[in-house]
Amino acid sequence: MTGQDPPAPVRSLAARYYTDPAIFEKERRGLLSRTWQFAGHESQAREPGDYFTCEIAGDSLFCIRGRDGVLRAFYNVCQHRGHRLVEGAGNTRAIVCPYHAWSYELTGAFRNGPNVEAVPGFDGSSIRLTAVRSESLHGFVFANLDDDAAPMDAWYPGVREELADYVPDIGALAPLEWIEVPEACNWKISVENHSECYHCVLRHPTFATGVIRPESYDIQPSGEGYVLRHTTECQDLERMSYPIDLSVPRAGEYRTFLLWPMFSFQIYPGNVLNTYHWRAHGVDACTVWRGWYTPGGAESAVIRQLAAQDLETTVAEDIRLVESVAQGLKSRGYRPGPLVLDPEGGLNSEHSIRTLQQWMREAVDD
Repeated sequence: MTGQDPPAPVRSLAARYYTDPAIFEKERRGLLSRTWQFAGHESQAREPGDYFTCEIAGDSLFCIRGRDGVLRAFYNVCQHRGHRLVEGAGNTRAIVCPYHAWSYELTGAFRNGPNVEAVPGFDGSSIRLTAVRSESLHGFVFANLDDDAAPMDAWYPGVREELADYVPDIGALAPLEWIEVPEACNWKISVENHSECYHCVLRHPTFATGVIRPESYDIQPSGEGYVLRHTTECQDLERMSYPIDLSVPRAGEYRTFLLWPMFSFQIYPGNVLNTYHWRAHGVDACTVWRGWYTPGGAESAVIRQLAAQDLETTVAEDIRLVESVAQGLKSRGYRPGPLVLDPEGGLNSEHSIRTLQQWMREAVDD
C-alpha cells in the first residue's frame, strides 16, 4: 500500500503582481486607500496651528493641531477650485489657500473668501475641508482614506499593549531622525524583504553578528488581524555592536511588528525603537523612511551611531537586493519557485512570505 503524495509546494507570487501597472493602480485605488497608513508623529504638531503634510495613495493630506488641542487630518485641497493648501510643515493661525485666499479655521470650517458676500445665496457654513480618519498609536499618527474602516486596534490586535511593554517610554519618544531611502522596485518587494530573515546571515553580517542571535529568530503572522511579529534574542554582549543595559526589562530581546501594508515598528535590543514606513510612487518605485526615536527627540550619540551603522550596512545591502529582484521579476526566464516553509519555523523559513503574499492576492484578485 502506497502512501499519499506530499502536497505540492506553495509557490511565490507570479511576477505580474509586482510588474503590472494595472495591478499597482488597483492597489492604489483599493488596498492603499482602505488601510491605515503612517502620516507622521504627534510631536511634529505640538502647538495650535502646527501642521505637517504627507501623501497616501497618491493623495496629499495634512494634519493640523486645533486650538482645542485635537490633531485633525484633511485632504490638502481647497474647496474653491482645487489648489493645494499647504506644503511641508509649519504653523498658521488659519488655513489660507495661496490661489484666491479662501481661508479655513483650524477645524476645517470655512472662514472667508474675497468678495464671497457678493454671491447670492452663498452659504459658508456648508463649506468645509474634507476630513480624513486618523488615529494615534502611542504618538504615531495614522490615516485611513476609508471612512468605514475598522479601527487600528481591530486591524492590529494586541500591538498597542505589546509596544508599551517592550518600550515603556514610547509615549515620551519623538523622532531623532528620519532617513529617506529611494528604491527602484515595487513596494511589495521591499516589504517582503523586510519581513523575512532567510537572507539575514548571508546578506546582513553586521545585523546577524552584532545585533541579533540568528538561531533564536522566528517570524509568525498574527492569529488575528494583519500583523507579522519578528522575535529573537540579542547577540552575546561582547559581540553587540552598541552598548545595552540588560538590567532593563526586555532589553535583551528584539521585536518587530509589521503592520500591513506599509509600516513597521522595530525594537532593537536595549529597548531602542525604530521604524520603517513606505510610500509607493509607481509600479516600480517606492521610498522607505527609517525612523529613529529618543525621549523628546533628544540627541543621543548611541542612537546616531546605530542609525549610521544601519544605513551603511543593512539598508545599503537591502537596496541592492530589492532592486536586483525588481529586475529579475521582469525577466522572461522567471518562473515562481517554491517557498521554503519549514514546519519548525525559524530563521530559514518563509512562513511570513506566504502570509504576506496571501494578503497581496486578496487585495487585487476579484
